[in-house]
Amino acid sequence: MPKRVDHHARRTLIADALMRVAADRGLEAVSLRHVATEAGVSSGMVQHYFRTKDEMMTFALDVVSENVQARLAADDLGESPSPSALVRALLVQLLPLDERRRAEGRVALAFLAYAAVKPAVAAALRADTARLREFVADRIRAAQAAGEAPAGIDATHAAIVLLALVEGLGLQVLGEHYSPETALKVFDAHLSTLFSPAPDEVRSR
Repeated sequence: MPKRVDHHARRTLIADALMRVAADRGLEAVSLRHVATEAGVSSGMVQHYFRTKDEMMTFALDVVSENVQARLAADDLGESPSPSALVRALLVQLLPLDERRRAEGRVALAFLAYAAVKPAVAAALRADTARLREFVADRIRAAQAAGEAPAGIDATHAAIVLLALVEGLGLQVLGEHYSPETALKVFDAHLSTLFSPAPDEVRSR
């Protein structure tokens, strides 16, 4: 009986190798040959799963998203986490607070530069950003409905600001301008402001 091949596992293996090459040496060092060497497979296998570098890069973005989701699922948030707890748990995974997330952060920066001249990769990035923005905005709306965030703020605008803060803090940590601890403290301070009812709403309870 022929051995069953887990094609998704092989594609993920290759994408993880791409991430390591890009994080260690930059995207300019990424090639099918270099990725094959890092993954310990043949160049032919890489080309079997990814016809072009763009396809490999786009799949690698999906792998990053899967990694974030896996870490989020591993967090013990309880049966009914609050909207703010969900937002914090997700966005903390995007801050480069440990070596794994720092590697992902360096690759994300490289992807942004690469996507500027690669429409297919740029489209994937925009789609990911839009989904993340809507997730955060929906949680803010849920908090507003529960009286846990000011009703007067625009949830989409607040989500954009929050994501911009996370991205900016990530850049500063990667550049070693701030420590991970400082970045997390600033992030939590902003989050506590966002997910707090307005004073008049508190008095009305």
